[in-house]
Amino acid sequence: MATQQEPELLTDYRSRVIPALREKHGYKNLHEIPKVVKVVINSCIGAGADSKDALEIAKSEIALISGQRPVATISKKAISNFKLRQGQAIGAKVTLRGRIMYEFLQRLIMTSLPRIRDFRGVPAKAFDGNGNYTLGVPDQSIFPEVELDKIKRNIGFDVTIVTTARTNAEAKSLLSELGMPFSDKARPQAPKKVEEPEATEEAAKEATA
Repeated sequence: MATQQEPELLTDYRSRVIPALREKHGYKNLHEIPKVVKVVINSCIGAGADSKDALEIAKSEIALISGQRPVATISKKAISNFKLRQGQAIGAKVTLRGRIMYEFLQRLIMTSLPRIRDFRGVPAKAFDGNGNYTLGVPDQSIFPEVELDKIKRNIGFDVTIVTTARTNAEAKSLLSELGMPFSDKARPQAPKKVEEPEATEEAAKEATA
């Protein structure tokens, strides 16, 4: 039986990212170096009249983009204003680890995010203070696995990347090295145009003399 090839992003983490983080932050122990431990994809469909159909669509789309079967999320309490019952299915989520996690991250960072119209990077302030990052995805159309003409309903997602980093700064360093395009990343500035001094009347006389 043929063994599955290691995701390129995981290979890059081991060969390049680990040494880069060690040099930048001065880690002495290999176990201090932060890593991604899991990715949670979550979608909430609410409690509308068509919630059952919406739930099935959400589960199908999450399975398609993640490569893993999701589970339904259940409301913990009833909220009458939102017509929500306790124990009602209100969304779907999936937790990715290991190889399938790195495969998803690679597709998300390298392929899906750049497909967002007028994309200028992901927000750099969406960390939770414990080294975890949550990214909101407006709909499933940015994922190349989804066929646009087969979309029945736009489904939004939250993608939470859980790391072993102790601070937001360390987590950001990790994700930046993995290729996450943060919006505050320094961009090369175009060289300033040097304005030539205006020619004075005296200078014009000297030039024609």
